[in-house]
Amino acid sequence: MKPKWLFQKLNSYLPSCSSPLSSPLKTLILQNPSSETSIFALNHVDISFLLSLCGREGNLRLGSSLHASIIKSFGFLDGNDPNNLRNVIVVWNSLLSMYSRCGELREATKVFDHMPVKDTISWNSRISGLLNNGDFETGFRVFKQLYESGIYQFDQATLTTVLTACDKPDFFCVSKMIHSLVFLYGYEREITVGNALITSYFRCECCSLARLVFDEMSEKNVVTWTAVVSGLAQGQFYEDSLKLFGKMHGGPVAPNSLTYLSSLTACSGLQAIREGRQIHGLVLKLGVDYDLCIESTLMDMYSKCGSLVDAWKIFESAEEVDEVSMTVILVGLAQNGFEEESVQVFVKIVKNGVVIDPNMISVILGVFGSDTSLALGKQIHSLIIKRSFGSNYFVNNGLINMYSKCGDLGDSIKIFSRMPQRNSVSWNSMIAAFARHGNGSRALQLYEEMRLEGVQPTDVTFLSLLHACAHVGLVEKGMEFLESMAKDFGISPRMEHYACVVDMMGRAGLLNEAKEFIEELPEKPGVLVWQALLGACSIHGNSEMGKYAANQLFLHAPESPAPYILLANIYSSEGRWTERARTIKKMKDMGVTKETGISWIEIEKEIHRFVVEDRMHPHAKIIYGVLGELFKLMTDEGYVPDKRNAPYGAIDGALENMIPHLDSWSSTFLLLLKKHGSETQHFIEVANSFMRMDAKMAAFC
Repeated sequence: MKPKWLFQKLNSYLPSCSSPLSSPLKTLILQNPSSETSIFALNHVDISFLLSLCGREGNLRLGSSLHASIIKSFGFLDGNDPNNLRNVIVVWNSLLSMYSRCGELREATKVFDHMPVKDTISWNSRISGLLNNGDFETGFRVFKQLYESGIYQFDQATLTTVLTACDKPDFFCVSKMIHSLVFLYGYEREITVGNALITSYFRCECCSLARLVFDEMSEKNVVTWTAVVSGLAQGQFYEDSLKLFGKMHGGPVAPNSLTYLSSLTACSGLQAIREGRQIHGLVLKLGVDYDLCIESTLMDMYSKCGSLVDAWKIFESAEEVDEVSMTVILVGLAQNGFEEESVQVFVKIVKNGVVIDPNMISVILGVFGSDTSLALGKQIHSLIIKRSFGSNYFVNNGLINMYSKCGDLGDSIKIFSRMPQRNSVSWNSMIAAFARHGNGSRALQLYEEMRLEGVQPTDVTFLSLLHACAHVGLVEKGMEFLESMAKDFGISPRMEHYACVVDMMGRAGLLNEAKEFIEELPEKPGVLVWQALLGACSIHGNSEMGKYAANQLFLHAPESPAPYILLANIYSSEGRWTERARTIKKMKDMGVTKETGISWIEIEKEIHRFVVEDRMHPHAKIIYGVLGELFKLMTDEGYVPDKRNAPYGAIDGALENMIPHLDSWSSTFLLLLKKHGSETQHFIEVANSFMRMDAKMAAFC
């Protein structure tokens, strides 16, 4: 007869009726009609089951109470009875697993060391507990002890446990060692072991060995196929991932929802909307399109493929949305140029009382730029404080960028200085903020502080540093940073870094050196590099080299207006009007259009935008009147317009053609008009002294 165990006075440690633990206990309660105390009659199987539930739910209090009661009833842990040994090992193993799952490694170690008898499950529980709680060194050492013991034999569960922990390149050697043991002990035909090997190799960034294991497996199930399709997509081998998915779809093993998720990820990476629509159709046929993960992935795929209409249809038709799907649609709107709409959707989400998370906040902060409302950014900052997101890395980094892009460097510094902990993105954001505001010296100083803190720079760090060096004219320092990237940190420069170097040299007037640098690049120069050189030629009025850079841009970006406009401006600065007219004509003949220039100003939480020769603004008549008076005042004081840099469509002598140079004045005076009504003459008098001084300075220069 199985031993019985009577629990008394345990009521205070039992879970509530709503807990998952309460359900199995109901069948074990024996109410004693003559006593107020509940009595529980449990055997080894019941105890093992309860301990497993405690581990699964993380209920350490109840688990340790059960352990205490087990110790009191010695029969449950007594390994001297051969007839009861199997039951005793089951209880010991359940205790070991419970403490490991609850993260109590010290108690788990005590249980393991005091076990009178161990089996393979005991060793597996011990190894799994250590590895799952991040103690890899001890976990691998215990596995080595098991292997060298000569008494106990590891099994396929042991191998899959160790392989599951090998989830980054640092553990590649461990994965290879386990792979050799798989062949040595004849586990190569076990599907679970093969699946674990494939997943481990992909996570260790060794796709070739993962494919080799897959190809050599005699039997494959849906997990096997999904592991490879997913691994290839995550490794950015999108085309291979889609090809394998197509092969799987035509075979005997049917894909599951995870397979479809991975294939859609591959479509996103390739921007393959045709294949994405086909997979969407398969998902609809299977009826899994209502899965939240599938819906979010579909929205992400359509957004990255530029079909925001389809992404929005899925979002609107969804029966249920979560934080992930809302974050995806916000990112999709922002990435497709609908920044304002992204902000509007976020505001609507908040007003409707939908729960938001730090990811949504960081996405919307990334939308902010120089033309975005600072007042709205501050409101979002208040929301962050109310929701206690202030300790989140991503949120704080987003705040630093938001304030600096909206022109408030001071608040960016405050956010950065108050962060309890900083990661590389935090430092990068602050360095970029200083560089963006022209404070190159402070950016370089902050980099030195970053290195003293032991934070490793990234490729983004060096982009900001090169940008800072360009603004303060530290060419030699910038070249040192470029060399340090590869030499000291093993970071390969990207085309953006090369473009920054060309810009840095160009700003310093070293145009010939910039050209030589481009010619010596280890890879073919891209659009950004040629734009940087042409921009430098525009600054210094070098038409010969400017024409050379423009011709390169014509080849690389024939639809871009930048080379035409910059080259035309260079000719203007030299007074070569025939060449200027020829350049503009070529631009029109090629069907290339220039994006309209725009300026803006925020007044009372509202953004006012202005374009060249703007007549649509409700205050346009007043603005033009003020500008006319001011322009007359400036010319009376001796100001002569510099027509060399006039826009390419200018007509000599017309006031309207000088207004593009004065659009910032229109914004400024709109602010005055909003504050003081229509007293135009008053503003002219107020600004008179400023304008006289400015006109005299311009005439002197």
